[in-house]
Amino acid sequence: MKPEVLVQKANEISAACAAGRDPAQAASAVAAHLKQSWEPRMRRELLACWRAGQGEFAPVTHAGVALLAAESDAAG
Repeated sequence: MKPEVLVQKANEISAACAAGRDPAQAASAVAAHLKQSWEPRMRRELLACWRAGQGEFAPVTHAGVALLAAESDAAG
């Protein structure tokens, strides 16, 4: 899948997760959704985009993907 499409989808998830939540809760919800609902290949591609500084990540998306990256790094 194209990187810009992955980022767009993640931003859409982020917008839904942000409704009525503080930014930290929303970021946690984004990370949980990506971990539970996205296939590993999609998560790897999204993380690669994020790590490379590619794509226009919304602030909550950026924070959620950062949580996911930290979890991924800790798992090895």
